[in-house]
Amino acid sequence: MKTLLSFWYGIFKNNPIFRLVLGLCPTLAVTTSLENAIGMGLAATFVLVCSNALVSALRKVIPPAVHIPCYIVIIATFVTAIDLLMQAFLPALSESLGIFIPLIVVNCIILGRAEAFASKNGVVDSIADGFGSGLGFGLALCLIASVREIAGAGTLTFWGDIAIKGLNPSPVTLAILPAGGFITLGLLLALINRIGEWNAVRRGAPPPLPVNLDCRHCTICPNGKRSET
Repeated sequence: MKTLLSFWYGIFKNNPIFRLVLGLCPTLAVTTSLENAIGMGLAATFVLVCSNALVSALRKVIPPAVHIPCYIVIIATFVTAIDLLMQAFLPALSESLGIFIPLIVVNCIILGRAEAFASKNGVVDSIADGFGSGLGFGLALCLIASVREIAGAGTLTFWGDIAIKGLNPSPVTLAILPAGGFITLGLLLALINRIGEWNAVRRGAPPPLPVNLDCRHCTICPNGKRSET
């Protein structure tokens, strides 16, 4: 049951983009096309699953004083592996995603799951958590990219030459520009929050409170609170 919940929470309840609002740099940068979003989502999922598994396996071996540097080294190893694989087998996608593949090393989603979950749970649960968080991240990227590409280019590019054209006879270039990324993300966040309120009212429950995103409520810290220094 815990394994299933770990997977489920990563997709919906603790979705990295729409609930925790993490990893926004690659989110805004690569979602100009669905193909880019799929590539980034798969790369991030690979790193999440592998790093979570290794961090969990070594959680009793890594000294507490150096656990963050060790996690970063582990994450960097898998990021380097996926970066080299993409350069070798998917050069066009690798060039399109550019610096944002190496920057997965410092993505707070990856380090956050290693510190908050994998370092405290078994390997199987940690793999489920990594896969759920990666899938949630990828699905959110695909949703944002689909809206931006259809609105801004009138197409939907799945992979290479596999694309649907003519979806929007009057494309608005703003949608695939940086400003369009902020606008699209804001509108989707508002819509998802509104849907959450409707579902709560339908069940007779109070509307969900906004997610507190300041340091005191960081989900990486125990019990959602950071000790005062």
